[in-house]
Amino acid sequence: MNPSPERPEGGQPVVQAASIDVRLHHFVGSNAAFLNQVARLTTFAACDAGVLLLGETGTGKEVFAQALHYLSQRSARPWVAVNCGALHSELIESELFGHVRGAFTTAHANRNGLVREAEGGSLFLDDVDCLPLTAQVKLLRFLQEREYRPVGANQLQRADVRVIAASSRPLAQLVARNEFRQDLLFRLNVLTLELPPLRERLDDVAALAEHFIARFNQRHGRAITGLAPAALQRLLAHPWAGNVRELQHAVERAVLLACGPLLQDSDFDLPGSVAAPAASPAGESFRAAKARVVRGFERSYIEQLLAHCAGNVTHAAQQAGKNRRAFFELMRKHRIAAASFRSEG
Repeated sequence: MNPSPERPEGGQPVVQAASIDVRLHHFVGSNAAFLNQVARLTTFAACDAGVLLLGETGTGKEVFAQALHYLSQRSARPWVAVNCGALHSELIESELFGHVRGAFTTAHANRNGLVREAEGGSLFLDDVDCLPLTAQVKLLRFLQEREYRPVGANQLQRADVRVIAASSRPLAQLVARNEFRQDLLFRLNVLTLELPPLRERLDDVAALAEHFIARFNQRHGRAITGLAPAALQRLLAHPWAGNVRELQHAVERAVLLACGPLLQDSDFDLPGSVAAPAASPAGESFRAAKARVVRGFERSYIEQLLAHCAGNVTHAAQQAGKNRRAFFELMRKHRIAAASFRSEG
């Protein structure tokens, strides 16, 4: 059964967590933009078209790709993942499509490529934007014809493989710079999932941190019970250039080195961030501390945007990725007047 997203006036569809396939319970978060992408997984997995995953490094593209495979009818067949950026440029064709003995100097035996290994299943091409143009031509031909020729072979071979590709760079911009083939982009971009960066889903930071604490407690035999309010404030103030992956590593290190049952602000080694500016009131609950910090972040973020846009609400809303009405409601919530940021004269 497909999810039935609700669409607020003038905005994007918002999917309630309860409407998402129960098999996706391991996806942690309640942010609307994140849940919208999670809700698409079941629908996308049910068809056999290629999927393009877009998002910054560390946003979870491979986790989404695996979900597409294991929710599909191909789940019992191979899952093969390859980082295109790690392939030697001169051996990419051989890595993907294999080669026959004697095809080149070091080809001492026949070798199946990754396409053959993924037969009947899914092939995940991570960092597909790193493929050189010559390899992009070969990949495009394979996607169009579902046929390939191992290096040095005379016979074509057919393949039944679903290709899922991912890129952390905007492919349209690479096309404009002649670094990525436009026809390959069209072929890959049949179904698309765009994963939001962690800085745009700060409301999920606490839940993700608690999830990672539980995971690393079990893995390392620790007994950390949660986050101190000041630690949460530190996490919410960090820019998270490495997204969820960076948060995961930060929590693991904190769990390993913490001296007490609660992770404290001082347990997190976060380059480029600052310590929490003020201690939380004594006896403040986790929920209250989180709400207070999120309020502070929202107000600061809105004020910075308005200052950058000289008080232009429409431009500020566009930069925030929100419709004007929703952005104005946030301004009203925090009693922020656009006029205060308009330059005179």
